[in-house]
Amino acid sequence: MKGKERRKEIAALIMSEQEPLSGTVLSERLGVSRQIIVQDIAMLRTEGYDILSTHQGYVITKGPFAERVFKLRHTSEQTEEELRCIVALGGTVVNVFVWHKVYGKIEAGMNLFSERGIAQFMDGIKSGKSKELMHITEGYHYHTVRADSEETLDAIEKALDAKGYIVPEI
Repeated sequence: MKGKERRKEIAALIMSEQEPLSGTVLSERLGVSRQIIVQDIAMLRTEGYDILSTHQGYVITKGPFAERVFKLRHTSEQTEEELRCIVALGGTVVNVFVWHKVYGKIEAGMNLFSERGIAQFMDGIKSGKSKELMHITEGYHYHTVRADSEETLDAIEKALDAKGYIVPEI
């Protein structure tokens, strides 16, 4: 894994956790030394991430990104294409959620930002371990998508709409 990809992974891991992540945990997950993690954290700070070092580990309070929630609908066969569309244009699929008429909001973290992550997710779905949340709401679901700018989110929205996945607001 190259440095830029590793730093993106570090930021994604820290943002996806509810608790601070220690340098030791990060180094074990990414297979590098703690010193490399410290250097990567410094680089992320210069890129605009507001990363705090606490006695329990690292936390991100703010990053140089924009977020938008997209309401979508498509088939299971189109799930991989949807995810690849978002990631290819520079987005991170933060989560998926549905609004169930009885249970309310049901949400799952995804944190997909690479081809590898999408492949692992799709392997889990294709293996039959589980189905996508959208199945309990007839294909309707939402994704929070994070990107480096509003312009990137606009491009992602336009591409998803061109594929017919965006649900128009009523």
